[in-house]
Amino acid sequence: MKEVKDKLVLITGGASGIGRLMALDFAGRGARVAVWDINRQNLEAVSNEGRKQGLFIKSYVCDVSRREEMYRSAEQLTKELGPVDILVNNAGIVSGKPLLEIPDEKIESTMAVNVLPLFWTVKAFLPSMLERNSGHIVTVSSAAGIIGVRGLSDYSASKFAAFGFNESLRMELRHRKSRVKTTVACPFFINTGMFDGVKTRVPLLLPVLKPEYVSGMIVKSVLKNKKVLIMPRFAKTTLILRCFPVGLIDFAAEFFGINNAMDEFRGRKTTEF
Repeated sequence: MKEVKDKLVLITGGASGIGRLMALDFAGRGARVAVWDINRQNLEAVSNEGRKQGLFIKSYVCDVSRREEMYRSAEQLTKELGPVDILVNNAGIVSGKPLLEIPDEKIESTMAVNVLPLFWTVKAFLPSMLERNSGHIVTVSSAAGIIGVRGLSDYSASKFAAFGFNESLRMELRHRKSRVKTTVACPFFINTGMFDGVKTRVPLLLPVLKPEYVSGMIVKSVLKNKKVLIMPRFAKTTLILRCFPVGLIDFAAEFFGINNAMDEFRGRKTTEF
């Protein structure tokens, strides 16, 4: 098991949802945790929560969709706390509408938050990890990054991109013979405000996941240096389906209700992440 005591963990979108839970979990294991988020109120709340428990959680207001702001925050963080040991790219937003109903600016925002920061954060923190020949980069993708879902065209596209980004990064690190590790997490829908209203036809096989379970599994995957985490286990069948004709994938998506999951989607009232 990886030892995280006194290591510096940075979590983007870490002031709410599974980001907040991961922050508390890592800090509870003795790590120093830095949290980036756009929501100042939530940042103060998670910092106070950590402080009450005697945990080290420092928060920074950072809009990861703004590249220069992100680079400035990365520089400030490094000056104040030192090099990042574990980077968790968790920030994300979702539109939850059919393609033709998504405003262009919403599609751009999805890519600006869910995809591009993967490049900026890794470019900011990977060089130091390579110098030390140590570190871990976590990419939070989604089961929707393995199989496309009706009503999630922009989100699925961004999470497919996240999955591919992680795989390419893993291959580059392997080529370098680097000891820097990577983990990609692909959970099914999570019971947070982000996916409020989603339904599942087969809850025994494809349950809407509890955020505590997801965050705990991601942290454990980091500790075990697990490369790919797909939740729940049944979601792994999507990888097997890729070996069969496309018609079978479409049938399975209909049969298991995946394509109806977003029918009653409401989501958050804001675009916080």
